[in-house]
Amino acid sequence: MIINFFIPELNNHDVQELWFQQDGATCYTARATIDLLKDTFGDRLISRFGPVNWPPRSCDLTPLDYFLWGYVKSLVYADKPQTLDHLEDNIRRVIADIRPQMLEKVIENWTSRLDYIRVSRGSPMPEIIFKM
Repeated sequence: MIINFFIPELNNHDVQELWFQQDGATCYTARATIDLLKDTFGDRLISRFGPVNWPPRSCDLTPLDYFLWGYVKSLVYADKPQTLDHLEDNIRRVIADIRPQMLEKVIENWTSRLDYIRVSRGSPMPEIIFKM
């Protein structure tokens, strides 16, 4: 998927400043995958075994985990797609409908989470509230 879809799609856009963040799932961190992503993103790769190592078990700090996947999944499956084409259409539609203002709120929330972790010197977050 990375070679046949993702990289060609990136080549259609100006991505010189783009960072790639990957969760720590072991299936995503095979040496060949990490090498390919390093070749593509250089030091702009946030991943296990990448140039920027994302903290393990940090779902409270990963916008993809604490917000995006749940949000996208809830909308993609809302009409219970019965075919692969329907599912793919839903995914494309939901992703295309995400507005910059929503992502700005996600980043504001992420920043406040990082501030909390810094001030508390890495203590667990007792209560997580996502503000939209």
